[in-house]
Amino acid sequence: MPIGKLRIYNSLSKKKELLKPKNKKLVNIFVCGPTVYDFSHIGHARTYVILDCFVKYLKFIGFKVFYLQNITNIDDKIIARAREKKVFPKDLAIAFEKNYLKDMKALMVDSVDKYARATDYIKEIISQIERLLQKGYAYQLEDGIYYDISKFKNYGKLSGRNVLGAEDSVSRIDYSKNKKNRGDFCLWKLTERQNEEEPSWLSPFGKGRPGWHIEDTAITEKFFGAQYDIHAGGRDLMFPHHEAEISQMEAISGKKPMAQYWMHTGFLTIDGQKMSKSLNNSVTIDDFLKRHSYQLLRFWLAKNLWHSPIDYSESMMIEVRMAQEKIEEFLRKIQNTKSQTPNKSLSGGMQANSLKSKIQNLLKKSKEDFYNALNDDFNTPKAFAVIFELIKEVNKFLDENVVDKKTSEQIYKFFEEINSIFDIIDFKKLKQSNVPLEVEQLLKLRESYRKSENWQKADEMRLEIEKYGFLVDDTQNGPVLKKS
Repeated sequence: MPIGKLRIYNSLSKKKELLKPKNKKLVNIFVCGPTVYDFSHIGHARTYVILDCFVKYLKFIGFKVFYLQNITNIDDKIIARAREKKVFPKDLAIAFEKNYLKDMKALMVDSVDKYARATDYIKEIISQIERLLQKGYAYQLEDGIYYDISKFKNYGKLSGRNVLGAEDSVSRIDYSKNKKNRGDFCLWKLTERQNEEEPSWLSPFGKGRPGWHIEDTAITEKFFGAQYDIHAGGRDLMFPHHEAEISQMEAISGKKPMAQYWMHTGFLTIDGQKMSKSLNNSVTIDDFLKRHSYQLLRFWLAKNLWHSPIDYSESMMIEVRMAQEKIEEFLRKIQNTKSQTPNKSLSGGMQANSLKSKIQNLLKKSKEDFYNALNDDFNTPKAFAVIFELIKEVNKFLDENVVDKKTSEQIYKFFEEINSIFDIIDFKKLKQSNVPLEVEQLLKLRESYRKSENWQKADEMRLEIEKYGFLVDDTQNGPVLKKS
């Protein structure tokens, strides 16, 4: 697969653009990681799974990738939650960071090259704040250092919100009655005397801790410099978080854009409503995995367009599982075909050659259409539609027993390629027989009755098989069992 054909929707330019990394084949990508004060939910999974798939696709088509993700382990939310639980903020952050990494491992999100904790980059954070002060973009108040958004001419270029539009987005750490502009955000929060137990670090501006936005630019400058290829995260981070990052880094360096491409994953709702504690409708990753496989979650997230909103419901998971089973059933048939001999009546002559050519052309076109869809804004809905159309068409040939072993292996390999990107099918499970011995014996008995044309007994065996939770699909290659 040649590189250089991938177009991606850029939130900054509001259009699809050809991916052209600064360093030819190397893509540097930064993704905003979690604030570790609570359990991760499927909304977080949406961002991290789809970007895991995207990074794996970049590698598949020939790019080298360095995937950097931060972990916010110092924040107002962490301090507040630690106070609730009567534990130290550092201990709380460590515990939830471990839980987050455990969730990522469970979801097979394994493409991240570096997890960077905010507190490991205090020196870099202080350096950026000093430069912002020197350049006149920051000012000091009695409670900390603030960024003056009115000094940055391009403020709002990502989100479309200007200085006045920033006034309705002030978090607790950003509140100060003496700020120049209501939307000015905190770079360094000075430690209050009554809160000496809160995490803090010495700095030229006084003892304190970093604001939320400054950690990301300090980390990316450390690894990538002032400019890099892709910055990604959830749509909810576009404003004010990502707007603040642009303002900081471009003010410091004088170079723009900070990131050439901005990717924002769409919102995830639960039964049409936003996830919230008040509605008690949050679904953690751990909760989901107690009911379903990780492949099911990856499949559902992957088959939706990455920057479109999606809605979760348990009934939706039934539909997704049915689609997943359709792929699995097809692959079992292909496996069976790989060990079978095609219909002898079609083994020679024009008819056999014509059919073989037709199947090969179908596979070739399907592969082209699949990868063309992914190259067009990583359009997974369109790509998976191609896959299900391929399954539908190949099934017709399988039913006629005219697919040869070589073609079956090529089809199977194509699905393994797809799975190397998306990880939606358990191929190890497919290769293992999970059929109980009793069911296998009933199936053999049913076949013997069918050969002797004892249809009543054969039907009785089928009903017995169904009691074990299996259905029998009679094909030209013989009976195929599938879960009911």
